[in-house]
Amino acid sequence: MSVSDYSIETIVSEDFGQNAYVLWKRDRTDAVAVDPGFETDAILRLLHDLHRELAAILNTHGHVDHIAGNRTLKLAFPHAPLIIGRHEAELLLDPRRNLSGPFGVPVSSPPADQLVDDGERVEVAGFEFLVREIPGHSPGSVVYLSQAVDPPFVLGGDVLFAGSIGRTDLGGDYALLMTGILEKLMSLPGETIVYSGHGPATTIDIERRTNPFVLDFAARSRPR
Repeated sequence: MSVSDYSIETIVSEDFGQNAYVLWKRDRTDAVAVDPGFETDAILRLLHDLHRELAAILNTHGHVDHIAGNRTLKLAFPHAPLIIGRHEAELLLDPRRNLSGPFGVPVSSPPADQLVDDGERVEVAGFEFLVREIPGHSPGSVVYLSQAVDPPFVLGGDVLFAGSIGRTDLGGDYALLMTGILEKLMSLPGETIVYSGHGPATTIDIERRTNPFVLDFAARSRPR
């Protein structure tokens, strides 16, 4: 499958600068929503305009800006499974752990319909994703890797950004996050596109060559 066979639309929640994504193959009548944030009206309007049913909701992790739209989309499409990494499931239901409570606007999501583990494959709306768990920003963040397209792409959540990484000062683990990035993302083909949870898309090659966090951690991790 080439890039001409599918589309990815970005919907930005302005208050958080968070990227939700809607993906669809051009020869199908369904679509996938990834990390629906606060702009659910825009997601629903896009699905309506495209004349597509929602086949699934993928969450990369359970922080509020990435799950705030889960409930609205489940109400609109109750048969669309909500999918998240096994070690993130509790965050959906706990405003303290999903960081909405501490900011004074408690948000909870419906429970997950499907929990996924590292190395598992998920097939939705004609896409096949390899799940890779990369904790450190949150307890069990996962990324969804699509390898059967040219070029490959990753729905990366808040693991890796263009020129940066996910924050680890809210109960995260910097070394764990960086180890996962090096082992599970930097090993991918350089042309792999990374669709991040905030900011512009990037590629593995660009981040391998220029990301200061990646370069520094890789240098310090080399045997002396």
